[in-house]
Amino acid sequence: MNVTLLTWAIVVGAILALIVIDLLTISRKPHEVMFKEAAGWSIFYIGVAIAFGVWVWQSAGSVYGTEYFAAYLVEKSLSVDNLFVFIIILAQFKVPSIYHQRVLMFGVILALVLRAIFIAVGAAALAAFSFTFVIFGAILIWTGVGLFKHWDEDPTPEDNFLVKVIRNRIAMTDKFDGSKAFTKIDGKRIATPMFTVLIAIASTDLLFALDSIPATFGVTEEPFLVFTANAFALLGLRALYFLLKGLLDKLIYLSLGLSIILMFIGVKLIMTYLHETWVQIPKIPTLTSLAVIGAILVISTVASLIKSKKDPTAVAHAGRVTAAPIKKKKDASDTK
Repeated sequence: MNVTLLTWAIVVGAILALIVIDLLTISRKPHEVMFKEAAGWSIFYIGVAIAFGVWVWQSAGSVYGTEYFAAYLVEKSLSVDNLFVFIIILAQFKVPSIYHQRVLMFGVILALVLRAIFIAVGAAALAAFSFTFVIFGAILIWTGVGLFKHWDEDPTPEDNFLVKVIRNRIAMTDKFDGSKAFTKIDGKRIATPMFTVLIAIASTDLLFALDSIPATFGVTEEPFLVFTANAFALLGLRALYFLLKGLLDKLIYLSLGLSIILMFIGVKLIMTYLHETWVQIPKIPTLTSLAVIGAILVISTVASLIKSKKDPTAVAHAGRVTAAPIKKKKDASDTK
């Protein structure tokens, strides 16, 4: 796909403009985001993503148009799993609801920066070493298998290495000071819980990028499409959070479905490498990938709604890649 520097500049400029408009309007004043507002912005960002896809389809052809929509669907579905983790982080740190949008906006901006870096590195690696397809595929299969095993569990802040380090190294207060990351107490600059929340969100975005970028490269090898699919999915992430916050608990089998999607794309990446080295190995078409991913999402959503109706006590979980660490029981001698 031939993308000029001018096209890159226009698209990146438009994305930055959307962020600036968001900061100057929605995020300017902390407030409770209601369903109507969230629905409006969610529809807007989905509309922008679809309009961009239509432009790609018309200007670059149906092949690249299909690849973009497949990449966007992958990113959008994986971003829902992000929401589970964000809800857990915000709840466990007891962040006041009026500041949720500020925290999520920080997460979106940081995620865009991190993913742009990962996309550039991933594209260079794929161009230089075709075996990178196998490495990406192995990462996705390992992640998918882990999530499949622990789909009904939730991560905790204690799992986060950076959060552990910060809590041990930086002086902190347990009281929020608005949306400030630092405050002054008795003339000393001290971190607030918001600082820890931002670190938790940032490191979570980093981990999700390690999965989502290879997954997106699994449906398209075009860096331009990978970046734009990520960007448009992330821009609508915050609105989607407020829109689905009350419904996420009902998506019981979503993590299970996402684990299967990750494994499927991992296998597709490995088959792509084998197709390029051994012609006899078939390559999974993008349209087939789009159909499989869409079918898995529909089946997992419908099964979740049926399960929640039959068992109102059933609750969805974010899932985790590794088993939760076993907490050691305190010995009587430890309390002395």
